[in-house]
Amino acid sequence: MAELAIPDLSDVLAARRRIAPYLQPTPLYSYPALDALTGTRVFVKHENHQPVGAFKVRGGINLISQLGPDDRRRGVITASTGNHGQSVAYAARVFGVPAVVCVPERANPVKLESMRALGAEVISHGQDFDDAREHCEKLAAERGFRYIHSANEPALIAGVATCTLEILEALPDADVIVVPIGGGSGAAGACIVATAVRASIEVVGVQSAAAPAAHRSWRARALVEDSTVTLAEGLATRTAFELTQRILWERLGDFVLVSDAELTHATRLMIEKTRNLVEPAGAAALAAVLAAPGRFAGRRVAIVCSGGNISPEQLVQLWPAVPAPS
Repeated sequence: MAELAIPDLSDVLAARRRIAPYLQPTPLYSYPALDALTGTRVFVKHENHQPVGAFKVRGGINLISQLGPDDRRRGVITASTGNHGQSVAYAARVFGVPAVVCVPERANPVKLESMRALGAEVISHGQDFDDAREHCEKLAAERGFRYIHSANEPALIAGVATCTLEILEALPDADVIVVPIGGGSGAAGACIVATAVRASIEVVGVQSAAAPAAHRSWRARALVEDSTVTLAEGLATRTAFELTQRILWERLGDFVLVSDAELTHATRLMIEKTRNLVEPAGAAALAAVLAAPGRFAGRRVAIVCSGGNISPEQLVQLWPAVPAPS
């Protein structure tokens, strides 16, 4: 198989033109309460304000808008823990393309309901994302769908990189951009834009220590597998992926791990201090800043709130039960 091309800034600018008729820029807000907690200036990029509640819709629109007539007729298939699947389902609905999404058996019900409401066929298979992905690849070959990989797709990366364009237009003197990493498309896109705009901008990736395959791959400069038992389904991959890792190996400034306890704490804080619904993966960037405040002190830090699709069950688990007043 030919090596996939790494998108460049011109690809990202073209992606912005494609998605502009369908998606509005999301806000970048600062919160004094978060500044006080972190000891630095923190700006939250609210990708939870996207129509599917997550950043990945940028990539879905960019990719599906470019499909030829044959691929549109055959339909698309993908695997997801939820947010990428919503992205594909949303874009497929916009462009009238049949879509199938394979998900793990215990996927987030909020994301499942959204995908079905958008018109996608949802197939549950396996215990985790990678089980669903392997089943998806089999179905794609059997049924002739256009398979959309969640990471090894240049058009997806160029699309989600438009998020970083918006950050740097709103905050041109940003010092650091902190991005959650599951498959790595968001961080890869951030690296492409940041290195093209100003080399001094540091992009920091963050992943759950309970699902460290991408982190271990970045450290080893080789693709490795690991277990995934994290509560943050948006970060839950057992494997790392070739295209996003190649970009991260070359351009990512640092890659840190946070515990699930730190993710839970950061999710509570994000909900309390920003008055936004945030899923654990969406709070990962804040968790990274809280875990090592010294390294971010005195810098202007943009943190990507990658998604807000938290389920009612997850919300209940964030806070202990409070007795009713007598």
